[in-house]
Amino acid sequence: MSAPVKSLVSIVTPVYNGEAYLAECIDSVLAQTHSNWQYTIVSNCSTDGTVDIAQRYGRKDPRITVYEAKDFLPIIANHNRAFRLISPDSQYCKVVSADDWLYPECIAKMVQLAEANPSIGIVGSYQLSGGGDKWYIRFTGLPCNTMVISGRSICRSQLLTDLSVFGAPTSNMYRSDLVRSTDSFFPNPAAEADVSACFGALKGADFGFVHQVLSYERLHNVRTTTTSERLEAYISAKISDLVTYGPFYLTLSERERRLEELMDEYYKVLAVGAVNFRGKSFWAYHRKRLGELGFSLDRIRLGKAIGAKVGDLVLNPKQSLERVRRRVRPRTRVSGLSFLSEEETAL
Repeated sequence: MSAPVKSLVSIVTPVYNGEAYLAECIDSVLAQTHSNWQYTIVSNCSTDGTVDIAQRYGRKDPRITVYEAKDFLPIIANHNRAFRLISPDSQYCKVVSADDWLYPECIAKMVQLAEANPSIGIVGSYQLSGGGDKWYIRFTGLPCNTMVISGRSICRSQLLTDLSVFGAPTSNMYRSDLVRSTDSFFPNPAAEADVSACFGALKGADFGFVHQVLSYERLHNVRTTTTSERLEAYISAKISDLVTYGPFYLTLSERERRLEELMDEYYKVLAVGAVNFRGKSFWAYHRKRLGELGFSLDRIRLGKAIGAKVGDLVLNPKQSLERVRRRVRPRTRVSGLSFLSEEETAL
């Protein structure tokens, strides 16, 4: 009796000028213990050796297809282009960012959980992030015995608390029918659109989580995540998701209370930006984001937040000096690039 055919997984890597790490990324796909996959590498008008590297692998393995885009798109739009190229026969879709890689059992473990629980629409996992002397595990917070949770429950927790388990694209696997149900699976142009996609997809599906480190995220200065950290974009993304998806998952009183909490956090972030004399690009970004969310910059609220921050610095001089010391510490080198950790970028 022949063995049952394993579920087909469509793997996609949207990439622009990724020659530095792409080979390592592709090698990690080739090393997967789950072998029934089709892999599409989508070059977003790359000008380096990205296409040559991808085509070299494609000539060796017919499961690998290289798509050379003729028009350059923003990063989220290029992800959606990649999603539109997945196989119509695939059961699952797996993103692997070009500067990340997967552990060999990644897809097998995710498929195993999803196959055992057909109601699951998205499978998450822990992710190792790091480089140099900075290493940490992302997307912790769920009890170790929680492997399947209703979409409504996990979305409520993600919206109402600081829980953050929806992961990054490389740490998640999506059910393909959910990806194919829309031309824009990542539903907005923000860098955090992958999180927004989870809120949309889980309206009618459950969330699964494999309690293992199944992927690696490389830290370097050209990551989208680094840009989000530099601009402090995450808090505005949380507010955007609350405004967009809150009406489906939360009561009106819950939304109003949570919005006030997040706006307090937002103005604390802006106060830190003021104390640290952040430049025009920082303030232009946040004025634009507030406008997109239906708000304007409240100068009175900002002034109060700045006053509270200055008072904190005055009352805790030792802590303030330590933060300054960290800010002026030499930058760590990672693969020829330098970066500052989050705590080093702000007082």
